[in-house]
This record gives sequence, structure tokens and C-alpha cells, in this order.
Amino acid sequence: MPAFLTLVWARLRGSRWWQRTHVRAAVAGLVVSAVVLLAGSAAILPLEENAPGATITSYPRALWWSVETATTVGYGDMYPVTAGGRVIAAVVMIVGITTFSVVTAALATWFVGRASRDLRELGATVRRFEQERARSLTAEMRSVHQRFDRLEQRLDDRG
Repeated sequence: MPAFLTLVWARLRGSRWWQRTHVRAAVAGLVVSAVVLLAGSAAILPLEENAPGATITSYPRALWWSVETATTVGYGDMYPVTAGGRVIAAVVMIVGITTFSVVTAALATWFVGRASRDLRELGATVRRFEQERARSLTAEMRSVHQRFDRLEQRLDDRG
């Protein structure tokens, strides 16, 4: 399996898709979030599981608590009761909020970049249309002027 992941990682890093900053930031934010959730769960469990009044008593509960905390949902059903647990909770909150913000900003950057690119393409299309229309009108005006010149010449020749 590690060889497969290495191959995927090598191909991913070489792709144009990966070269975009917002993609790298979103992936990095998701990886950091996963690490913080898993590490926060593992770190808080020894501090909380045997404390009086503790609600975080198993790794699955600790993992659920870290997801609640990192996403700022905080149902209130589980919370740290020890000072060390509260420090870990503060770290999980800060890192969770920060990394989710990075992911959100990266996605927003992608949407804005896409809209900006679409607007540039639309502007280029409108400019091409205006230039073609101006050339067409210029050619029409020349044709009309030539016809008027011929008519004037005929009138002058008769006159």
C-alpha cells in the first residue's frame, strides 16, 4: 500500500491541478484537520477517561468530541473536566477553526478564480464581437460612400 500511495502522491504533485495554490491549501487544511482530530482524541483520552464526572471515556467518544470541538458544534454532551483536557480542547478549537477557514478560503478562491476567468473570457468575446461589428460597419459605410460617389459622379456627368 505505501508504494501505491507514493505513486499517487508523485503523480498528484506533478499535475497542473496540484500546482494551483488553492488546491494545495485545501488538501493541506484537510490533512491538518484529520491529524488534529486524531491527535486531539488520543491526547485527551488519558487525561479525561478516569477523571470524576468525565464524559470523554473512550476513543470513539473522544473522536466524536474532537469533531464537535474542531467544527465548533459543541453539543455540550461531552466536554473536558480536567485542566489538561481544557488546554487540549483550546488547541483543537483554534487549529480546527483555522484549518477549516483555510479550506473555506481555498474553495472561495477557486470559485472566485473561476468566475474571474469566465468574466475575462466573456469580455474577450464581447471585444471580438465589437471589433467584428465595427469592421463590418466600416465596410458597409465604404460601400455606401462608394455608391453615393458613383451617384454624384453620374449627376455631375449629366449636369
